[in-house]
Amino acid sequence: MSFIEYGDTIKDGDTAIVFLGHESMFPVKVQHGSLTQTKYGVIRHSTDLIGKKYGSKVTCSKGGWVFILHPTPELWTMNLPHRTQILYSTDISIITMMLELKPGSIVCESGTGSGSLSHALIRTVAPTGHLYTVEFHQQRAEKAREEFREHGVEHLVTVTNQDVCKNGFGVSSVADAVFLDIPSPWEAIGHAKAALKVEGGRICSFSPCIEQVQRTCLAMEEHGFTEINTLEILLRMYNVRTISLQIPDLGKASGDNSSIGFDSSNPTNQGSLCPNPQQGTVQFKSGVPLREMVGHTGYLTFATKS
Repeated sequence: MSFIEYGDTIKDGDTAIVFLGHESMFPVKVQHGSLTQTKYGVIRHSTDLIGKKYGSKVTCSKGGWVFILHPTPELWTMNLPHRTQILYSTDISIITMMLELKPGSIVCESGTGSGSLSHALIRTVAPTGHLYTVEFHQQRAEKAREEFREHGVEHLVTVTNQDVCKNGFGVSSVADAVFLDIPSPWEAIGHAKAALKVEGGRICSFSPCIEQVQRTCLAMEEHGFTEINTLEILLRMYNVRTISLQIPDLGKASGDNSSIGFDSSNPTNQGSLCPNPQQGTVQFKSGVPLREMVGHTGYLTFATKS
C-alpha cells in the first residue's frame, strides 16, 4: 500500500479507511489477528480485510456493513490524528496550483504539523520530485517520519527537526517552491529565498492574522520577491431541496377559464412545475445555502522570486 500508488488488495500492515458514511469514517492499520470495533459490530482483520479488494463491502459481526477504501491524501486529511491545526482540501488545492507544482518538483515546507498538506505535496511531485519538510517540535517530526514510512512515501520526503527561522531548510538553490505555515513567517523569508532555485521559484505563506500577512509582505519586498498577492478561500455549501411556494392570485384574465394560469395538458409544462390546485402551491427544486458556513481559516500570500 502506498498513498501515491494504488494497490488492488488489502495486505497486512496497510493503512485502510473504514467508511461508514460521508460523515463517519476512520483509518485503521491492518494487522493479522487484530479486531476493529464499529457501531455495526466487529471487523476481524484476518478474515474480513486481508486478501480482500479495496472498495469491498464488509459485513460486521452485528450484521451491518462498511466499505474499506484505499487511502488518499484527501481521505487522510479528513481522518488523520490531529497533532496541530491542519490545512483542508479547499486551501490545499489552490496552494498546489498557485505554486505550479507538478511531478518532479522540489518543494520545501515548514512546519510539517500533522502532515495533511505534506501528503498532498508528495502525491503531486511523485514519482521523481521530493519534499523537504521542517518541523520545530521533535515528537511531531518523529511521528511524521513514522507515518511517511507506514504510508510508503518515505523515499519522497526528508523530515528535519530544526528551527527554520534560524537554520533554514537544509538545502540551497534547489527548490521550485516553498510553503510556510509558522507563527512568524517573515523571519524565514531569507532562508526560503536561499532554498529556492536561482530564478522563478514560488513561495506561499499561510497565516490566520492579517498582521502576520502585513509583516510577511514587507519581508518579501525587502528580499526582492515580486507578484506578491494575498487571497482567502471561503467555501459555501448548498443543499438541493424541494421548495413549496404558494401560487399568487393575480386575478382572472378575460376569457381565461383557468384559475391558476397553468395548462397541465401542455407537454412543455409537464415536469417543470407541479401545481397543487387544492393547496394552491407549486413545488420545484432549488439550491439552498446552509444556515452556518465555515468562515475565515487563513490568508494565503503568494510571491515569485525574481
